[in-house]
Amino acid sequence: MERKVEAMEQIAAGDFQVIDDCLLIQLPEEIDHHGAGFICECADRYLVREEVRNVVFDFGRTRFMDSSGIGIVMGRYRKISCFGGRVYAIHVDRQIERIFKLSGLNKIVEVLES
Repeated sequence: MERKVEAMEQIAAGDFQVIDDCLLIQLPEEIDHHGAGFICECADRYLVREEVRNVVFDFGRTRFMDSSGIGIVMGRYRKISCFGGRVYAIHVDRQIERIFKLSGLNKIVEVLES
């Protein structure tokens, strides 16, 4: 429980911003199963409440990501692609890029140069 509280403290309301028709999500330093549920819940609330067409994940702060991070991205892709939306990633370092390639995320998520 303590680990989950720590993970939720890493993510603030300001880490979710709607800019035009895009939901920008600034991900925390560590993305693991402790914080994944909270990130998904917050992101999904924005997808339902706002007129969001695309999702942009900002990995600028992220230094660690396990399979739950892959789940976060894939889950939002499934939800947004039903409506013709797209998913993008920015500030992807070599480690995260490697995870994208190994998991196949690079086939459904466009990684933008920063």
